[in-house]
Amino acid sequence: MNKQNTASKAFIHLHVNGETQEVAVRNADTLLSTLREKLGLTGAKQSCENGDCGACTVLINGEPSHSCLSLAVEVVDLPITTIEGLLDSPVREAFVDKWAIQCGFCTPGFIVNCHALLTDHPNANEEIVEKWLQSNICRCTGYQEIKDAVNSLIGSNDHSINKTHPGLSK
Repeated sequence: MNKQNTASKAFIHLHVNGETQEVAVRNADTLLSTLREKLGLTGAKQSCENGDCGACTVLINGEPSHSCLSLAVEVVDLPITTIEGLLDSPVREAFVDKWAIQCGFCTPGFIVNCHALLTDHPNANEEIVEKWLQSNICRCTGYQEIKDAVNSLIGSNDHSINKTHPGLSK
């Protein structure tokens, strides 16, 4: 048997969007590839693969993280929320209402990041918003519509913006 062709796999449990999923992964599999290829959750986009663009942003334990930089085996038993887990997030609605969607490739990462921003800083000022938006790149817009979407929710006290997916206990 050729050892180069037989990558060792292990079954792990990932807690994604309020559900526990069992997946077979190699030690080197990124969370991004696991979400997209094994679980069919394609909202997090594969782009730069070095953590610069933010297109692959997900929440890990409530914190925005670039899933291209995390190994799947590193996040076992931690709650993971993808854009698919934020279907009812007011951030998604605000992005639509404020025309913050251009081609849409970066949008899932922005929405996940902005969801975390508003969770951690519900009354964020302009400086905080600017700082948080720096972790995501969009080549289609000047960011004004994205800022407008975030600003429309600041101070709203919308209880559907929270650190974890509604399906997970706090």
